[in-house]
Order: sequence, then structure tokens, then C-alpha cells
Amino acid sequence: MALDFAAGCLGGAVGVLVGHPFDTVKVRLQVQNVDRPLYRGTYHCFQSIIRQESMLGLYKGIGSPMMGLTFINAIVFGVQGNAMRKLGRDTPLNQFLAGASAGTIQCVICCPMELAKTRMQLQGTGEKKSKTKLYKNSLDCLRRIYNKEGIRGINRGMVTTLLRETPAFGVYFLAYDTWTRYLGCEPEDRYMILKLLFAGGMSGIASWISTYPVDVIKSRLQADGVGGVHQYSGIMDCVRQSLKKEGWRVFTRGLTSTLLRAFPVNATTFATVTLFLMYMRKEEECSIQDSEPRPQTQPTSM
Repeated sequence: MALDFAAGCLGGAVGVLVGHPFDTVKVRLQVQNVDRPLYRGTYHCFQSIIRQESMLGLYKGIGSPMMGLTFINAIVFGVQGNAMRKLGRDTPLNQFLAGASAGTIQCVICCPMELAKTRMQLQGTGEKKSKTKLYKNSLDCLRRIYNKEGIRGINRGMVTTLLRETPAFGVYFLAYDTWTRYLGCEPEDRYMILKLLFAGGMSGIASWISTYPVDVIKSRLQADGVGGVHQYSGIMDCVRQSLKKEGWRVFTRGLTSTLLRAFPVNATTFATVTLFLMYMRKEEECSIQDSEPRPQTQPTSM
């Protein structure tokens, strides 16, 4: 179990470094004002952030996911691996149930982390150097929200996070298991790493597509209240207002940047986790074999 946690931790850190710029673009597109949009689309958003805020603008708020997602991935892969051992049989249903249970448990950390990340990503929009910095960093952001709104404030969007993460992680692990079986990712296969990368990337895409509309609502609820103005009274009010103003397409806002991010992030995360576990388990087997007493040969009589 400890190996599952360590592998998830390493995979999470690699995934954050690869995918955070895409996540910043996704959040900006999801929450921008439809009456006065700053960005025309994914590419224009990338271009604008780099031009107006420098390359570092794409990495705004990375502190929160780097601390949180590294730990979250450790929990997700640790819980999923343990759940599979408890369930016993390696079946598609058990893969989904183990993934869903991991997704549910990590929401306790995921929700406050994503709240801080969203607020930090929106801070200083369109400015190379923020003139009025409300938050110094992710921890300061959470501290300020807690002082103002209490526990309820730092758990803003918890219900939508649960509605997103529980089925999404079930699909995530089910899709990865299905792809690796289909592709035949065996250790002796010379293309194993490429196959693992492809399987991980496709699993990430399947996971995001399965619950993306919920993510749009979650981002809007977590961004609500920036500047002291609250626009939505709850989940259904957010859905109603968003549909009325922007139509059904609102639930696909930012999807392109999300899927562009999903493939490389989950490809590197799953490949890192799988290769790390394979290497460590091989090392364990070797050390066990070395520690076993060797049978002594009897001296031959002359």
C-alpha cells in the first residue's frame, strides 16, 4: 500500500508541471463574463495570458495543486490499490468501484485546493504584475476565505466536487484498465511505455468528458464572490442562470483546453505510477530472493 501512495505522489507532481498552464486557460474561459469576454477561444486565451502576464501567468496558482494534487494522487492511487485488494477480483465493475471510492475520499482535500487555485488563477487577470494583490499565495487565500466565511467558505463547491470526482475517477480507472488490456502492456513489450502513455491519456479524456458540465458549475461557484459580489445562491441557481444567459454551450466552455491538458497530464501520471510500481516491485522480489537461504551442496565423497 505504501508503494501505491509513493507512486501516486510522484505521478501527481509530474502531472501538475505538465498540465497547469492548460488548467489556467480552462478556468479563465469557464468563468469569463459572457457580455464582455476577454478571450475568443483556447488559443487566444493562451496568447493573451503570455502577452499580458508573461509565461508565468500560465502558472498562477500552481502552489495549491502542487501541494494538494501530489498528496491527492497519493491518496487516490493508495485508496484505489487498497480497494482492489479488498474487493479481490480484478473485474471492470471492481475497477470502477475502487476508482469511485478513491475519488470520493480525496474530495476533502481537492475542494479547498481547487477553490484556492481558482481564486489565484483569476487574480490579476490581464496584468503582467498585479497592482492589487488580494492573496499572497494559496495558503494565504484559504486563510482569508476562512477568516471571512469560516469552514463553509473553504468548502465552497464541495457538493459539485463530489458529483464530479466520484463517477469521474470510476471512469478513469476503468478506462485505464480497459485500454492497457486491449493494448497488451506487458513488461517485455518494446512499445510498453508508449502504450502506457496512450492508455493514460485516453483515460484522462474519458474521465473529463464524463463529468465536464459539473466542472463548469463547480468553477463558477468557486469563483463566485471574488470582489465581494455573489451572483449565485446555489447549484441549481447557477445552472439556471448559466443556461438562461449562455444556452447549453455553457457546459462545454473551456472543454478544448481541458482535453488538451487531460491527455499529456494523465499520460505522464499513469505512466509514471505504473513504471514506478513495476520497478519497485521488481526490486522487492530481487531483495527477497537474495535474502532466502541458498541450499547447501553436500560434499562429495572421495
